Amino acid sequence: MATTETYTDWRRRMSKVILPKWTELPNFDLYMDQVLLLINETLQPLGVDPVTAAMINNYVKHKVILSPVKKKYQIMQLADIIVISLLKPSYPLDMIRQGIDQVTATGYPKRAYDSFITTLVDRLHHLDEPARVSDQDLSGSLTTAAAQLIVDKLRTDELLRLNQAQTQPTQIEK
Repeated sequence: MATTETYTDWRRRMSKVILPKWTELPNFDLYMDQVLLLINETLQPLGVDPVTAAMINNYVKHKVILSPVKKKYQIMQLADIIVISLLKPSYPLDMIRQGIDQVTATGYPKRAYDSFITTLVDRLHHLDEPARVSDQDLSGSLTTAAAQLIVDKLRTDELLRLNQAQTQPTQIEK
């Protein structure tokens, strides 16, 4: 019974998650330590792994995000790091960059980011409702599918964690 209550608590926590839209991100340049603090505080309610300086440096090295200007990161890079951090457990970096480029090809980065955040938060707040995709709006469908993937990954990780806490698997002898 405790497991159900814990899963219910997780669902309740997810239903209260709020992620920043573009205009809610800092509109001034940040140094790496400030970026890490902002990103990790933003993503902490979701229970995802913390972002490190090495990870961000790797994103820059592999041209997944733009290089900082004089060691300072701007709003576009912050938005990219948030999206990458959410999708990285499920997709390789080059595929994430391709997806971001594809979605922003049909709209401004601000609009694309806000659409992604709105869709993700909506999926988190309505866990049991099916995601709706449209063959009329492939870019929007890509955003919805990516958001649903993140929600499904978070849910799967939580269910696995709860299951492991409740039941230990039996070892099979050779």
